[in-house]
Amino acid sequence: MRPVDALLEIDAPRPEFEPGPAGTHITIRGLTKYFAGWPLYENFNLDIPKNKIVSIFGPNGCGKSTLINMIAGLIPIDSGEILFDGKSLKETRIGYVFQNYREALFPWLRTIDNIAYPLKLEGKSNLEINRRMEELVASFDVKFDLKRYPYELSGGQQQTASIMRALAPRPEVLFLDEPFSALDFEMTLFIREKLQEVFMQTGTTMMLVSHDLEEAVYLADQVLLLTKRPTRIAEILHYGDARPRTVETLSTPSFIDLKKKSLEIFQREVRR
Repeated sequence: MRPVDALLEIDAPRPEFEPGPAGTHITIRGLTKYFAGWPLYENFNLDIPKNKIVSIFGPNGCGKSTLINMIAGLIPIDSGEILFDGKSLKETRIGYVFQNYREALFPWLRTIDNIAYPLKLEGKSNLEINRRMEELVASFDVKFDLKRYPYELSGGQQQTASIMRALAPRPEVLFLDEPFSALDFEMTLFIREKLQEVFMQTGTTMMLVSHDLEEAVYLADQVLLLTKRPTRIAEILHYGDARPRTVETLSTPSFIDLKKKSLEIFQREVRR
């Protein structure tokens, strides 16, 4: 390349950011991420709708958790742009529920103080914090002692506290990275229903990474199916069954059909 050509390329204007369709909350354009010189995401575009739950499912190693970590600002991107309702991440209030809840909570703080931590960072008064704690305790029907330290609680209780902490500041977007993977079945059912209740009450946009297809479909308004790396969108499936969804939902024709189609797409991508 001639020096003048290189100069022209450097000075070339960036392509205009293309907004998503009406109702889009998170707009991702040109997302690129390399690991050890190999592309994981390359010029990846995606629109996440507002007031919906989007479940992310795909082959092992396709970067499901990496995707929400990049959107949430926990992992830097190599290039691209991500906007939330036209705003930057710094201008957006988000919540994050980690897979490893044992490491996500501060062991030196009581559970109630862990939950209140985001509100203290925002500079809320003690009165405001106490009111919000009362709302969350009532919403989750908490029966265990929040004055105990996290290591004194069961795994399900710790993850409940993690979700309450993520919801404490009333986030615009809630990210959940396999939040049920380390829980027993009883606790999974409980937290799954609580998340659904919170969503119905608040309409908070949620992005859920799951390794369990039934769980991914059950909670979702959209199922985002990904390919093997370099990762692309295999398909986005829409699921419109009414909420609250219950055990009976699992046997409805619409649920069974969507789960079957999701599995077929997943198997197709794994075999490629």
